[in-house]
Amino acid sequence: MLQEVIDIVKEASALMATDHFTVMQKDGRVNLVTSSDIAVQHFLTERLAALLPGCGFLCEEEDFRDLDEEYVWIIDPIDGTANYSRGIADCCISVALARKGRLQLGVVYSPGRGELYSAELGKGAWCNGHSIHVSGRPFADGILCTALSLYCKENAKACSDIIYDVYMQCNDIRRWGSAALELCLLASGVIELFFEMRLQPWDYAAGMLVLHEAGGRIAGWNGLPPSLEKPSLVLAANRPDSLGALLAAVHCHLPDGEPNK
Repeated sequence: MLQEVIDIVKEASALMATDHFTVMQKDGRVNLVTSSDIAVQHFLTERLAALLPGCGFLCEEEDFRDLDEEYVWIIDPIDGTANYSRGIADCCISVALARKGRLQLGVVYSPGRGELYSAELGKGAWCNGHSIHVSGRPFADGILCTALSLYCKENAKACSDIIYDVYMQCNDIRRWGSAALELCLLASGVIELFFEMRLQPWDYAAGMLVLHEAGGRIAGWNGLPPSLEKPSLVLAANRPDSLGALLAAVHCHLPDGEPNK
């Protein structure tokens, strides 16, 4: 089924290759959706429902949620919509399949970068057909991908405090503006560390499986894997000790748990 999903995602990406799209606001001026997001999601849900009849869906756009089925597709039609709307290549389609709450496969495709990441449970992770694995770099040599809680800016101070602490211990910081893509870059050994205060499952589901299959680690505030049904703080790293260091920095500034918005 993985190859069939890859083919469907590639077909859907043709709907991104246009200059004729509209940009709208969802929950304020920083949270954007384009007509391309809607078109890609409609295409994916139709084709994936035909591929796996009786499945459920958890999708970013149009409050498309049906989590009661055995198999659930978790879809972000364009992760990095702000980048896409400005012609920045760092955006992607993210599709994951979960069975009874456990991820089975994931596909992350960035047509602008020419990178297609894929993974299947227990079968490894791939980029453009080549096997990938996390780097072995220690925390001190790691690069952190992160963000400042764009959709809830009152969390920015806590984010910045955590980022500062990590920055003083690691090599440097980057931000591509697409969590799914950044998790895949961690999986392929480009970066070593990841932190975002609050993400939705469609932001990280596919990237989480790619990272897991590439030998990486990912967790929420409690050290367990992030939820596939509700928003979560997300930490990821190439090594268990590096994930532990990230957790320590987060717990220092959020001792009572993650923010609920």
